[in-house]
Amino acid sequence: MSDSPYIVDIAGSASFEQLVIENSFQQPVLVDFWAEWCAPCKALMPLLAKITEEYQGELLLAKVNCDIEQDIVARFGIRSLPTVVLFKEGKPVDGFTGAQPESAIREMLKPHVAEPAPAGADPMEAAQALFSEGRFADAEAVLKVLLTENNEHAAALILYARCLAERGELDEAEAVLGAVKGDEHKQALAGARAQLTFLRQASALPDVASLKTRLGQNAEDDEACYQLAVQQLARQHYEPALDALLALFIRNRNYADGLPHKTLLQVFDLLGNDHPLVTAYRRKLYQAIY
Repeated sequence: MSDSPYIVDIAGSASFEQLVIENSFQQPVLVDFWAEWCAPCKALMPLLAKITEEYQGELLLAKVNCDIEQDIVARFGIRSLPTVVLFKEGKPVDGFTGAQPESAIREMLKPHVAEPAPAGADPMEAAQALFSEGRFADAEAVLKVLLTENNEHAAALILYARCLAERGELDEAEAVLGAVKGDEHKQALAGARAQLTFLRQASALPDVASLKTRLGQNAEDDEACYQLAVQQLARQHYEPALDALLALFIRNRNYADGLPHKTLLQVFDLLGNDHPLVTAYRRKLYQAIY
């Protein structure tokens, strides 16, 4: 019996259903089919345990003693040992047979579970890097661990909400932002709220192709110009959106009660003061105003 909360021994079919099938809807479960007489099994087992521990709950390991659990062995047609099967959402999705090197095991896991942050790495920096690469699920996994340790971590809550928003979970993202306390991360919070606003607005607007057709027919269609910019913002196409908003501001700064100017400021909050686009477009906006 393992002392780790992430490693379990299967004892019967009911145990397999609960610890493997049900758990796999929450996080991937690696199932190690082994036997006492199997030397390669015993060589592989500590390696699987080591890898599992590194994931800190984002991956579970379930061990099935094939000499005892004959029903489970028959159910999955296990014919040679060791056999390792990865379960997600109740189904086997990957695996291997025979002892494998650590690099091969990690490569097999990579498409299915977020890679653990390197030892000593700052989890917020790791999550931010993953988010910037568009790896929202991986960033979420890192943030969940961080928030388990401190559920009032404001920066983690804000970034977690942004991950949820990118997955379309807008109401849940809004609820997470509502849990942020204090004013220390005021700008980041404003940026996350702006992201939610753009995503909500975009869902109610005409599609990009229709808006581009309208602008092709009339390049000064202010409504189509603004709506296309919002669609671009929702898709993180920031530079063309900023170009369009600035052009609209210059052409008709009073459109919709100054909406282009207000939206430009929202985008600046979303991207942050240090972003090169913000530096460039703040200067352009200043020149347009004065």
